[in-house]
Amino acid sequence: MWKKEDSKPQGVSDNSPAPLNSAPAPSATPSSSHATIGASTVSSRAAACISQGIKIKGEVTGSEDLFVDGVVDGKLSLTNGSLTIGPNGTVKADVTAREVIVRGKVEGKVTGRDKVQLSSTGEVTGEVQTDRLAIEDGALLRGKVEAGRQPSKISEVKAASATPSKSSDTRALSSGTAAD
Repeated sequence: MWKKEDSKPQGVSDNSPAPLNSAPAPSATPSSSHATIGASTVSSRAAACISQGIKIKGEVTGSEDLFVDGVVDGKLSLTNGSLTIGPNGTVKADVTAREVIVRGKVEGKVTGRDKVQLSSTGEVTGEVQTDRLAIEDGALLRGKVEAGRQPSKISEVKAASATPSKSSDTRALSSGTAAD
């Protein structure tokens, strides 16, 4: 009501000139294009960004995508979003997200429900737990790794009830340590 932009009818574009040296800002609408900010590439789908020079101590929670190129110390939890730690990002926290992409440094427990990806510049010290793990050549991973799908509790109950005289088989996840 108070903003000039809000009073414009839909379909009318703003014809004000944009500054020549500015990079396009990431939009909150999903698309496959990328916006370039500094030396790092950020998906234009990224809803929030903690840029270089920003330091956060405490708990960060949300359900959208997040790009971290600054410093986070505490806890990061994205219920339905993707977390990308940029090449300048440093995270000392337990991290939980649907998908975690590490291009910087992470110290703590990393839980990616669908996928955890370590790029060639990524470093993780701590525990990694995910269904799918991708590690590029040059990445550094020190700690415990649990990768693979856990058997569902429903199938375990069915297996136990089908063979009451035998103990039910549980599929062990591969775990171990990896260091470069």
